[in-house]
Amino acid sequence: MSKEGKKATKEKIILGIDPGTNIMGYGLILVEGNKYSIIQFGVIHLKKYSGHELKLKKIFERITGLIDEYHPDAVALEAPFYGENVQSMLKLGRAQGVAMAAALAREIPIAEYSPKKVKQSVTGNGNSSKEQVAEMLKTLLHIKEIPKLLDATDALAVALCHHFHDGRLQTRGRSAGWKAFLEENPTRIKD
Repeated sequence: MSKEGKKATKEKIILGIDPGTNIMGYGLILVEGNKYSIIQFGVIHLKKYSGHELKLKKIFERITGLIDEYHPDAVALEAPFYGENVQSMLKLGRAQGVAMAAALAREIPIAEYSPKKVKQSVTGNGNSSKEQVAEMLKTLLHIKEIPKLLDATDALAVALCHHFHDGRLQTRGRSAGWKAFLEENPTRIKD
């Protein structure tokens, strides 16, 4: 759908992303007022690529492709959470950063939500399991069958969380493109 068509009917498309270095979930929802529906959801398989750099390149290409095809008005990402393996967290942060860069390169506003905030928004319980989130999404979004890989439903949950909060409660600043991101983060600019 073109941006002009969305604006005339007050529609909004949100791309939700569940970052990962082996499997990255994505979900696109269409919001019309208080109504929402699924446009597309799935996963990006990255395990088959050798080397972290190649995985990051594929993430950038696939997210850019989704943005170019569906023209989302916002990109919402799940924030990495601290685990016991610091190396895994660093790789996950890079994957998230590349997805953010793809959105910023297309001047799409980004928002970030903690896993707990996403679960709380969708199920009412910040400690819900992936399966509980998927079951609630099945009801809310009329999903016929829950996918085998729950990274896809996690991404839909992030998009729905963004809709429920309308971008107000992201865990970090919301940027309308690369220029705005740099203006909001002047200390990150190095000579």
